[in-house]
Amino acid sequence: MGPVLAGVLQLLALIAALALAYVPLGNYMAKAYSSTKHWRVEKWIYKGIGANPDTDMRWPAYLRGVLAFSAVSVLFLFLLQRLQGVLPGSLGFSSVEPAQAFNTAVSFVTNTNWQSYYGEQAMGHVVQTAGLAVQNFVSAAVGLAVAVALVRGFARSRTGELGNFWSDLVRGVTRILLPLAFVAAIVLVACGVIQNFSGVHEVGQFMGGSQQWNGGAVASQEAIKEIGTNGGGFFNANSAHPFENPTPFTNLFEIFLILVIPFALTRTFGVMVGSVKQGYAILATMFTIWLGFVALMMWTEFAHHGPALQAAGGALEGKEVRFGVGASSIFAVSTTLTSTGAVDSFHSSFTGLGGGITMLGMMLGEIAPGGTGSGLYGMLIMAIIAVFIAGLMVGRTPEYLGKKIGTREIKLAACYILITPALVLIFTAASMALPTPPNSMLNSGAHGFSEVLYAFTSASNNNGSAFAGLNANTDWFNTMTGLAMLLGRFLPMIFVLALAGSLAEQKPVPVTAGTLRTEKPLFTGLLVGAILIITGLTYFPALALGPLAEGLAS
Repeated sequence: MGPVLAGVLQLLALIAALALAYVPLGNYMAKAYSSTKHWRVEKWIYKGIGANPDTDMRWPAYLRGVLAFSAVSVLFLFLLQRLQGVLPGSLGFSSVEPAQAFNTAVSFVTNTNWQSYYGEQAMGHVVQTAGLAVQNFVSAAVGLAVAVALVRGFARSRTGELGNFWSDLVRGVTRILLPLAFVAAIVLVACGVIQNFSGVHEVGQFMGGSQQWNGGAVASQEAIKEIGTNGGGFFNANSAHPFENPTPFTNLFEIFLILVIPFALTRTFGVMVGSVKQGYAILATMFTIWLGFVALMMWTEFAHHGPALQAAGGALEGKEVRFGVGASSIFAVSTTLTSTGAVDSFHSSFTGLGGGITMLGMMLGEIAPGGTGSGLYGMLIMAIIAVFIAGLMVGRTPEYLGKKIGTREIKLAACYILITPALVLIFTAASMALPTPPNSMLNSGAHGFSEVLYAFTSASNNNGSAFAGLNANTDWFNTMTGLAMLLGRFLPMIFVLALAGSLAEQKPVPVTAGTLRTEKPLFTGLLVGAILIITGLTYFPALALGPLAEGLAS
């Protein structure tokens, strides 16, 4: 079997698995967030944190819950790392330096999981399990909660209440993420991913010396790392490491875990707003972009130049031979079109255009299908923009799901779209203009610029993957990427929740003959076009200086 055919067959198998999970998982999540009953374990949690889960919140109260919980989480994780040297199970590792502890705490709380350290050489069992793994669950649950709040904004009318943040947070963990991660971890262990609490030990003699590895609860963290679209690897090599991702099957299974909740959330959205067709329209938009990016990535990585690449059957530099070009291309697109950031290959070693595709996937806002929760609310914001554009074309007040898109709504949506590009471009420009930060680049020229552009694109979009080559473990990059992650996560959430509150206060607008049918293929095409055009106009100059220049020169 040729490598191209193998890649296509894996892609088809992945699509089939996602299709089978779409309806049951989407319906289950809608039921989980709509139920009025609380599980016993949930009642214990509410009692422990002093929250009343039956009190509906308006958007400012909901936002205060999001920010307060995240602030406490950052502080706890920061202190846990600073105290690592005196904690049991530290494997002899010292306390993490302040700048890196801040960066890592912010990274995991914002669901970014950007890592400027070697996981197996810096973090002990306590920090990994009680700190990083816990944040993998709750940061993903925060994204789900914000997405559900926006969906309620469309579904409800004449009320500013969006539900209860604490209830949504707890249910996201207990009813969705924990059960899925439990099953996924068992599958991963059965397929060879390690799960233990062993210390550092030698694994053999190499070139007259020894190689040492430490064990850990890898399978359980790997499961939630992918399901929660977190991405932080237990080991520095991330999902290219055989302890995290040993076989082609586990590789495909991990891609499935990355995509299954973000795609299924479109079904949840359709059920909760009372029109599954609206969910299918959003799904079609996400799937069209994702499939197009996968096809384009495969083409760039298989369309090789030179006898060495022709003999290898593709651009294999930086890719695991046990996965190959096709599977690595699918993984790279899936992890950068979501907010996952896990990698099974070296993105810096992709072709010039291939590296540009990974960056462009993040620049879209990671909405195809996007992160756990964040992809859905990002796509719904883009749907509002597309409806507004259509309204301008026909001279009619735009409406979406029975809600008028007025001045307040479009301003909030515009602010959401503008904040992330501003962070990416400002931080990248500052890093290139100052004398010291460029010293962190491994390469010069267009590829070196791509390293810095990729870093801030990844941080500001809460992705977490790295282009590699850039030494990000400096005071400048630890601090600036930390700020980019904080602002890139929580400023957009402010606009999303304010928009949700504004929509929930409106009364429904009756459907007329002039209403834009947003469940039709025409709207899907308009939405895809709006996403690509807005992103292209925003980022094209920066892309032209980096991956496009490198790709055209090769």
